[in-house]
Amino acid sequence: MIAELLLKITTSVRFHAKEHPMPDPTIVLVHGAFADASGFGGVIAELSSAGLTVVAPPNPLRSLASDAATVAAAVAAIEGPVVLVGHSYGGAVITQASAGLENVTALVYLAAFGLEVGESCASSQQPFPPSMLANTAAPTSQAAVGAAGGPDLYISRGGFRETFCADVPVDVADLMYATQRPLAAAALNENATAAGWKNKPSWFLVSEHDNAIPPDAERFYAQRMGATTEEIDGSHTVFIARPVAVANFIKKAIAG
Repeated sequence: MIAELLLKITTSVRFHAKEHPMPDPTIVLVHGAFADASGFGGVIAELSSAGLTVVAPPNPLRSLASDAATVAAAVAAIEGPVVLVGHSYGGAVITQASAGLENVTALVYLAAFGLEVGESCASSQQPFPPSMLANTAAPTSQAAVGAAGGPDLYISRGGFRETFCADVPVDVADLMYATQRPLAAAALNENATAAGWKNKPSWFLVSEHDNAIPPDAERFYAQRMGATTEEIDGSHTVFIARPVAVANFIKKAIAG
């Protein structure tokens, strides 16, 4: 009698699970410094063609705390599960933003900063040789509007393509240079106050030829967070040059 009852319960659970399957997560893409969300165009097209919902909210690039709060508010307003993807400085933002978000089921880092509490983007790179960005980023003569103090940072024209996007055509790099969005310098030195990767599964795509963040730093972040890690032959913005490969990596996080 008990065995028959258990069989009925199990059958009922399986039936309702099929009737009400878990929804696919919404993919939230967070861009980093010196760029905007338009760079994700190829990745968005690939994920959307697979039937996935994708959004790419603006990252203000003013301070880690306020940028994380902006992204957290956007994610909290989404119904259902979310896979949160961050590129470059966007990785620091999703690290902090995700800590208090119950609907975030996975974190994906694309050539990004994976900070520990008490670290900044600047301090976390100190054990590693400086990247090319240290020589090609230039401060503005005026203070950064909306930031805690100090200038904005841009990448100089002469060093932009090699530093940021060496694997895209020259005309594309020229457009990216002309439309780059500055990062408030103060944001690079602001310490993280939370780290969502401590209790959320994470995936990390290391760009082997990254000239903006040292690849060894990326490997260190990935190992420290216990991330599922892959490496890709590409620059700091490899998702622009190889959107199919990067979209497939994000799909692995969804499946995981």
